[in-house]
Amino acid sequence: MKDPRAVVKGIELEVKKVEVGRITWRSVLLGLLLIPINIWWVVVVEVKWYTLDGSCLPLFVTPVFMLFLVVLLNQALRKLKPRLALTRTELIVVYVMLVVSETMAGHDTLQNLMGSIGHAFWYASPENRWDELFHRYIPRWLMMSDMNALRGFYEGGTSFYRAKYIIPWIKPLFFWAVFVMLLVWVMACINIMIRRQWAEQEKLSYPIVRLPVEITKETAFSDFFRNKVMWYGFGTAFSIGVLNGLHYLNPAVPWIKYIKLYDIGIYFTEAPWNAMGWTPISMYPFMIGLAFFLPADLSFSCWFFYVFRKIQQVVGRAAGLHQVPGFPFFNEQASGGWIALAIVALFASRRQIAAVWKKAFGMGTAPDKDEPMSYRATVLGFIAGVIGLILFSRAMGMSYPFIIVFFLIYFLLSLAMTRVRAELGSPHEIYFVNPHDIMAATLGTRIMDNPTKTAMACFYWFNRCYRNHPMPNQIEAFKIAEETGTDNRGLLKVIIAATAFSIFFVYWAHLHLLYREGAAIAIGYKDWVGWESFNRLARWMNEPSGPQGTRIAAMIGGFVFTFFLKYMRTMFVWWPFHPAGYALAVSFAMDYFWFAFFVSWLIKTVIIRYGGMKAHRNAIPFFFGLILGDYTIGSIWAIIGPVWGRSTYKIFI
Repeated sequence: MKDPRAVVKGIELEVKKVEVGRITWRSVLLGLLLIPINIWWVVVVEVKWYTLDGSCLPLFVTPVFMLFLVVLLNQALRKLKPRLALTRTELIVVYVMLVVSETMAGHDTLQNLMGSIGHAFWYASPENRWDELFHRYIPRWLMMSDMNALRGFYEGGTSFYRAKYIIPWIKPLFFWAVFVMLLVWVMACINIMIRRQWAEQEKLSYPIVRLPVEITKETAFSDFFRNKVMWYGFGTAFSIGVLNGLHYLNPAVPWIKYIKLYDIGIYFTEAPWNAMGWTPISMYPFMIGLAFFLPADLSFSCWFFYVFRKIQQVVGRAAGLHQVPGFPFFNEQASGGWIALAIVALFASRRQIAAVWKKAFGMGTAPDKDEPMSYRATVLGFIAGVIGLILFSRAMGMSYPFIIVFFLIYFLLSLAMTRVRAELGSPHEIYFVNPHDIMAATLGTRIMDNPTKTAMACFYWFNRCYRNHPMPNQIEAFKIAEETGTDNRGLLKVIIAATAFSIFFVYWAHLHLLYREGAAIAIGYKDWVGWESFNRLARWMNEPSGPQGTRIAAMIGGFVFTFFLKYMRTMFVWWPFHPAGYALAVSFAMDYFWFAFFVSWLIKTVIIRYGGMKAHRNAIPFFFGLILGDYTIGSIWAIIGPVWGRSTYKIFI
């Protein structure tokens, strides 16, 4: 018989555990108050001033900076009014809500939508004949066609708060909000299906969550913030940002030249070396810090395959292959590589996914008590979400077979990026890798009817690039919840609510700003998204094509090579190449960062080789400091610029 005192003690511990991880209304309210501030900040600095590309990085800048400030203020509150201080769970909830808001406000989501929603009508002309080619296929309930409302939007100099402007926007923005919520919901369901496999079975490292987890610890002010090594890293990055920022304002101030992009390709002027083209090096402190938390073979593969990519160009020029249109087909290689990564991830998770579906239909016993949602609700929610996306796309005029293929490719790419983020934590700017290009190359545009082509053009805004993709950030939120004891089920509700709340404020921020500034005038505005969307649509209609054998062969080559790298890595412990490094390097994701990865890999290798794991552990705070210091000074410059009314230094690009 158990000791009653032990039973009581166990119950007390369980109650305490639940209390610690409980999501409170005050944390949600604080997050709701900070979301509009973050969204407005992001929209102003990325759309008007273009002075902070915070949403382009895997670890968003502004949520980290705002969390840093909240943690500092909370520590002061802890000393003055301990009972009012936020718990770690409450801090995590605020941070996750800010991250969710940036997935909606950032470069590659609703900013892109606002750059294309009225483009097809505003820029139609007798020369491009868009009105004849595809205007009749564009769903008017989804895209803006009211020329009076668009005039204020593009030309600016007016206020949005007039009925003649507000009313035409309500219907298209509402339906796009419904579509985005469907996408986010399906992503959440997929993440719940694979979460346990990645976090508990494979124990992926999730490098992106390390910093927010550290600075929200109850002991952070005794361990993290009192660590001198961390402040050395912070001071190094912060000082560089101050110096380079002052140089930006006054060129007479000295600066550190090679921190940001410096093209070494200009020194290779003779054939075949001039085939290298633009070859930038950079030593961004934040990226050196982030890369330090990757396994050495992963960071090695990222920079190595970038060099390998340049070798392909040089060898191709020497062999005369550069005369073949499209050579060396990096976009197609990348497409094959990313799809291969998705299939590898699905294969590795096949038993977990099967267990989820069996449990959902009463044929299995897979535990789901600690999941964000029961497996039954997850599977039924996934099915409902997919059906919703299909019906939505069909209402746009898209044919069923192409709907299935389009979203299959989209979610495979999303899964691959989520896997790479969970394992590698690297940027995933996989430009030109999207369902549109893959389908055009493999199926051809000739077999697509015009409504299908037009619907795909209207979808381009969320497929152009994937830097602030919601799905990786969702699974990282679940990982943070796991490590901090936060209620996962409550956190899922917070994520969904914060997404809907953020969509509204992103719409408001853009319309308020652009009716004042003018979308055609704003410095950083996304007009090119519309040009890419509808110029390509016009080309598809004017010059329909069939499957392109050379591009298909390149995709197959990238697919097979990625599987080869995965096989070798599985079979041989000494094999140094990671398949994700190849897919990243040939898809533009490493262009900005390859040299920073090299520097970080070299530093980490030297530390481990000559100092051992103890030296590595002692160095970790320095690299946390590099990230936090760089993000802090970058955020400060992004505040000074809009307040001062001029462009200022930005820590990235």
